[in-house]
Amino acid sequence: MIEWLKKVSLFDNLNDEQLEHILRIANRRTITAGSILFHEKEMGLTFYVVLAGSIKLFTKSNTGEEKVLSLVNSGESFGELSLLDGRPRSASAQTLETTTVLELSSEQFMALMQTHFDITRGILAELCRRLRQTNEHVNDLTFLDGRTRVLKNLITLANKNGKRDGNLISIHMALNYDELAQMAGVTKPVLSEVIRELEQRGVLQFGINEYKLNLLKLRG
Repeated sequence: MIEWLKKVSLFDNLNDEQLEHILRIANRRTITAGSILFHEKEMGLTFYVVLAGSIKLFTKSNTGEEKVLSLVNSGESFGELSLLDGRPRSASAQTLETTTVLELSSEQFMALMQTHFDITRGILAELCRRLRQTNEHVNDLTFLDGRTRVLKNLITLANKNGKRDGNLISIHMALNYDELAQMAGVTKPVLSEVIRELEQRGVLQFGINEYKLNLLKLRG
């Protein structure tokens, strides 16, 4: 278990004794695909670290339309925002596949932040990253066309989660077409059209829960 924690960027600067302490106070849970961890507008009581699997963070409009905000993979954390400001959850969280998480209560989370500055700094860096990401997404929706947004989103996911082998980057992908379209801020027909074009050019290869980007064809 401690080897799993060493893969979590938030805990990069902690020693084995400190990591063992986190394991003692945290609750480890394996959750089936499609499970809701919390709903938007609920009060936040728990901080999560993903050890394996993936989770989508999303919001819903008054008409029930869903918007995927981000994808959280193994080694990443989420759920700290409402613990820090005491306000309700800003999004809902749902597992995309069987997922194992570590759960820390609000009290445990705040105690860790008080005693480990490296964790506090990591949380602040993650919040800054998400703010920059939100600003960039607003800019993309304002100035980029649908095709460019889809391509940029695929490249961003590849850079974040992909494994490179020569000119090919393989990306494990638990999101479906609807969710990919929501992340890119386009309609499903636009997404399908762009993906068909990229497949015809040999830039993109789709498989089961995976896609591959050919960097050589992408640059061509």
